[in-house]
This record gives sequence, structure tokens and C-alpha cells, in this order.
Amino acid sequence: MRGLLPALTPAERALGEVVLADPSGVAASTITDLAARSGTSRTTVTRFCQALDLSGYAELRLALAAESGRAEARPGWTRDVGDGVAPDAPLEAVLDWVAKANAQVIEETAAQLDVAALTAAVDAMAGARRIDLYAVSGSRSVAMDLHLRLHRIGLSCFLWTDVHEALPSAALLRKGDVALGISHSGETKEVVEPVIQARGNGATTIAVTNFPRSSLAKAADLTLVTSAREIAYRPGDMAARHAQMIVLDCLYIGITQRDHVRTEQALEATRAAVAPHRYRPGPGA
Repeated sequence: MRGLLPALTPAERALGEVVLADPSGVAASTITDLAARSGTSRTTVTRFCQALDLSGYAELRLALAAESGRAEARPGWTRDVGDGVAPDAPLEAVLDWVAKANAQVIEETAAQLDVAALTAAVDAMAGARRIDLYAVSGSRSVAMDLHLRLHRIGLSCFLWTDVHEALPSAALLRKGDVALGISHSGETKEVVEPVIQARGNGATTIAVTNFPRSSLAKAADLTLVTSAREIAYRPGDMAARHAQMIVLDCLYIGITQRDHVRTEQALEATRAAVAPHRYRPGPGA
């Protein structure tokens, strides 16, 4: 729901903010009560439910009640995180808040991730002739981690962080190849344009984004949606890294499972290659 807000009408967005602020309260409210609380109408509530791919308000209430029940069943990690920390908060409070906020991002991303799309993405990448990764700014660091890990298990994978290099590479992709674009907003042109180019050439395209109706999501065959919130002192692209990493971790592990024998052999070979460059503790150390 949070990821869809930017794509909604102003009235639907206002309604969504009311729901996000008090999901358990909305679950116990009638459609008339919710319309009054949000300053909208019953028709707007119905359209809002349809935007979430729900059949109607009854299904929304059930979904909210179920999610509230899961939140109450989990120990306090995902509750009362708030929107940030005060400027004068002690570091002990900062540490506690960061741990809880990151745990919440991971749990929410895992809870709503489309497993069917994830499985299809793993299948495509595991059997790809070549994999292109497109990412810039904050998403670049998580893309670089995936790039290195895929190389270590013997996959032909390339990371492009400059659009003038990404577009020519995308132009050479074809059916049987994979292009993976990573962008929190899903509106980064340097990521969206190569994905469009790759899809036009027949490659399977995958989007990792926080917003399921973004330009990147629309350009891709498969979309893997993260759940990260922009808060004080931590812009969206920074908050997204933990959410993006759990998605990319799942992709990587899923790929290794497709041929675990080859994976183990490749990891052993790469470990042996770098072993001479590690210090060994001396006697008595």
C-alpha cells in the first residue's frame, strides 16, 4: 500500500495515509466511518480497494486485521519504530531505533514479496547466457555485491552504472539473456532506459523497486517489490538498501540451488585463489 501511494489520486492517497496510520482501527471500521475519517467518499474507498487489487472493502478489512494480528504476534521489533530519531537522541537510542527500523524493512519486504515472480527471476538468471545489472547511486552498492557473488559462482554477469555503457550493452542482449534493473524510486532514467532497450531485444527483464507502478516496474517482465520508508536523516535510497539486499540474497541463493555442485566447486576454486593473500596467525596468537 505504501509503495502504491505515489500512483494514486490525491483523494485515494489521503485515504491510504489514514489506513497506514491506523490499520487495526480501520479494520474495525465501516466503510462509511473510513470515508468520514479521511474526508473522502464511499466511492473513493471502493476505488482505493480496487487499486490494491482487492475485491472490495470487506477484503481490505480482512487483510488489515490479518496484518495487525501478525504484528502483535511478533515481539516488539516491528512496532513503534516511528519516523526517525530526535536530533538530541543518545546513541543508545539511535542504535535501538536503527536495529528496529532495519528489522521492520526486512520483515515487511519478505512478507509482501511475490514468490512466483521471484521463482521466475531465479529460473531466468540461473539459465541465462549473460546477465546485465543496471544501478546507480545508492542501489549501486547492493548491485555490486550481487555482481561479485554471481561472478564467483561462474555466471557471466556485468554491472553497468553509467547509462552510456549500459545502453550499448543492453543493445547486444537477446533472448536467453537477463537484464536486472535496481532503483528504489523506479524512476531513474539511467536504469529504466537500458531495461527498456534489453526487453525490446528479447531479453528477460527484472525490476527491483519500492514502487510497483513505477516506470521501471512497467518496463520489466518481472517486478520484485521492496518495502522501505523514507525518514528523517535517511533518504529513500539509503533506507532501501537492506530491503534490496534481502531480495538479491534470495535471488543469489535460489540460483545456487539450481546447480549446487557447480556452485560448491566454483566457491572452492575462488577461495583457493585468494587464500595466499590472507594473513595466518602465528604461534601463540
